[in-house]
Amino acid sequence: MDLEAVRTFVAVAEAGQFQKAAADLSITQQAVSKRVAVLERELGVRLFARTPRGAELTIDGQAFLPHAREVLRAAERAVASVRTGRRPLRVDIIASRGAASGLMRDFHRAYPEIDLAVVMLLDIERAVAAIRSGEIDASFRAVAAPGRPLPEDIESVRVLDEPLQLLTGPGHALAGARSVTVAELVGHRIWMPGIVPGSEWAAYYEDLVAEFGLTIEATGPNFGSDALLDTVADTPALATFMSEGTRLVWPAGHGLRRIPVTDPTLVYPHSLLWHRDHPHPALATLRAHLAATAPRHGAAGTWAPDWVLPR
Repeated sequence: MDLEAVRTFVAVAEAGQFQKAAADLSITQQAVSKRVAVLERELGVRLFARTPRGAELTIDGQAFLPHAREVLRAAERAVASVRTGRRPLRVDIIASRGAASGLMRDFHRAYPEIDLAVVMLLDIERAVAAIRSGEIDASFRAVAAPGRPLPEDIESVRVLDEPLQLLTGPGHALAGARSVTVAELVGHRIWMPGIVPGSEWAAYYEDLVAEFGLTIEATGPNFGSDALLDTVADTPALATFMSEGTRLVWPAGHGLRRIPVTDPTLVYPHSLLWHRDHPHPALATLRAHLAATAPRHGAAGTWAPDWVLPR
């Protein structure tokens, strides 16, 4: 489909006259008529009816108009996607309620002039492939699980260590504690449905269990955070881990508790990944912003697996 013909059709529809559309497009009225005629032949319908008042859309023209506008918008997005410095910075944040989402919201507030597109990809292999193909510009990850190093063309920098908290219902044995040590968690059932085998967060919790002898259960289907909160609130024997930056709202009757974990503080490490050879122009601004605003990693008294340390 000829985009110039579609653009001309929309111009005539909005102007209501072929002559006015010609002036708006800086072309002759004859050129406008020719383009509309070509489009009508291609579609096999009449798009306008000539009247003393000008050009009025036929029923077919009315049906085609919203789609024509969308075709033009899609074309503009396609051009912007490859125009240097014009397309949005595309960043994978894994989940909308997590710390990475908060980091990107803060970045957007600090730099509203930078066009930003946020996506959510589940696994690190998909994220790395998307970075290498140019589908996205960066991704927040825990770097790579053991035995699966990042490709040589992927750069990473650790930007945030996010403390874990224990989330319990009001009837849990630890519900009244202001903080709990890791040793005090031994023997308690920590329920975390939705851990994907082979993912970097699965590797994180596997190392956590091996290091401290905790009991983490990933049994049962994952019905989302609301179902998780309902179950924890109603089951005194269950607790779950929740990252400090995870934003959650629950009914007042749940009486849930978010309890800091200490000695050591368990932190989930977030790193920013990007392609070494063709970074987006705004990526340097994002990295500088994260370096200036995100809490420093590797603080004394914290724990994270060795394999997530910077390369």
